Amino acid sequence: MTLKLKLRKIGNSVGVILPKEALAQLKAREGDTLTATETPEDGLQLHLDDADFAKKMAVVDDLCRRYHNTLRELAK
Repeated sequence: MTLKLKLRKIGNSVGVILPKEALAQLKAREGDTLTATETPEDGLQLHLDDADFAKKMAVVDDLCRRYHNTLRELAK
């Protein structure tokens, strides 16, 4: 699914209004928290905030920091 989203001024900030199709795909509703994860292609991936997911991402971040050089060599 590809959706074009327009940035809008909301008070002193800029926000994105998610259409109902996007909310259905994320299984999200008003009041939920979304997590944005950076992708290798200079993009962002949205996830419904999940404590289990946050713990997994913390482990991945720790591994990436500790094994930065090894992962860089493996990527070659």
